[in-house]
Amino acid sequence: MNRIGGTCSKGNIVIFQGPTTPLPNGIPTYTVQVLNVCVSGCSVSNIHFSCGWFSSAQLINSREFRRVCYDDCLVNDGEALGPGESLSFQYANSFSYPLSVSSIAC
Repeated sequence: MNRIGGTCSKGNIVIFQGPTTPLPNGIPTYTVQVLNVCVSGCSVSNIHFSCGWFSSAQLINSREFRRVCYDDCLVNDGEALGPGESLSFQYANSFSYPLSVSSIAC
């Protein structure tokens, strides 16, 4: 999935999510990686996810990921992810949340 050039779209942001080691109290933990798959010329900012009532039993750095309101979570404090850059965070909950890109700014 190599994207070259200045075309900017929600498709440039790819989300990988998978289980990791549970917390000591047994609550499942998940790692999320957010990747800008564009190779050059398309920094993406103001990345918002559809995230339902996202919550975590483990503290997440609010600059990396936070719920703004129902079904609206902000990535990277609204700052740009440059071409090929990624960001990752972990959360803990009894189930994984389906996360998808809802909007971006180019």
